[in-house]
Amino acid sequence: MKSVGSTPSGKPRLTTSAMIASIAAEGQRTRPAPFGHALVELACSREDVLGMTADLGKYTDLHIFAQAFPDRYYQMGMAEQLLFGAASGLAAEGFMPFATTYAVFASRRAYDFIHQTIAEEDRNVKIACALPGLTSGYGPSHQAAEDLALFRAMPNMTVIDPCDAHEIEQIVPAIAAHRGPVYMRLLRGQVPLVLDEYNYRFELGKAALLRDGADVLIISSGIMTMRALEAAQSLQDDRVNAAVLHVPTIKPLDTEAILGEAGKPGRLVVVAENHTVIGGLGEAVAALLMRAGVHPTFRQIGLPDEFLAAGALPTLHDRYGISTAEVTRQIKEWLR
Repeated sequence: MKSVGSTPSGKPRLTTSAMIASIAAEGQRTRPAPFGHALVELACSREDVLGMTADLGKYTDLHIFAQAFPDRYYQMGMAEQLLFGAASGLAAEGFMPFATTYAVFASRRAYDFIHQTIAEEDRNVKIACALPGLTSGYGPSHQAAEDLALFRAMPNMTVIDPCDAHEIEQIVPAIAAHRGPVYMRLLRGQVPLVLDEYNYRFELGKAALLRDGADVLIISSGIMTMRALEAAQSLQDDRVNAAVLHVPTIKPLDTEAILGEAGKPGRLVVVAENHTVIGGLGEAVAALLMRAGVHPTFRQIGLPDEFLAAGALPTLHDRYGISTAEVTRQIKEWLR
């Protein structure tokens, strides 16, 4: 993220480059293009793996696959409906397409094509979509704040929201081993490394307790698990012990793990997600708890039910309550 000059508050003045800034904090460990490299590794042992995109190979890290396997790479042009229709057809012939685009284009522009040609036919297509939730500052046209809600509602669709590069590298072979359509949020470019410090292993459909704590349980997915872990460390300085339950598979939910942790008495339960509070992980967890008769004090951290503003990502994350500082502040407030 570039900055020029400073504001009256003393903070660096953010340029428009911050609208597409990396989600990695300054000095944080990262790994380049984990999805692209993991897909190449998978394709070395599986000849049925194909890479497909709609004019966004460079921006979904699929250009790495294209360099390694040019005869198995399909550039479909700026036509997302065609991308997914063709992916379905190739899957019907026994191939395993990994189809990439931006999350807004899959969840809104091509939704019916995915619904009818991939999900209804239960085709073995893996959909990996960049710029999920609020990871773009270019306004509603590029902000996929409702993608999880849409794909959760689609029968036969497995839905995954990875936290970091370590997890993405494990997800690629895991979803290849799973037969059926998958929607996966994609972090691209220089992706943070977080979960390797917790001896974490991705398992489809399973949540993982990354740290325990008696005062608050944060149930999170995607980049909000990174924020939750940072917030938990900050809360510890104020003698608040926070547990973090990472839930990468949004559908199907790990109901046993969620009910087991949320059912422990005396803890505030907070669901944190980089998604609108409508229809995502938060409401899925709330419905699960209600059906099971588990009634902790429950709060949500997520994006508001509105069209989001354009601007620099650090500013927007603060504004909409999903930065580490804002997660920490909100939990402290709820614990008073």
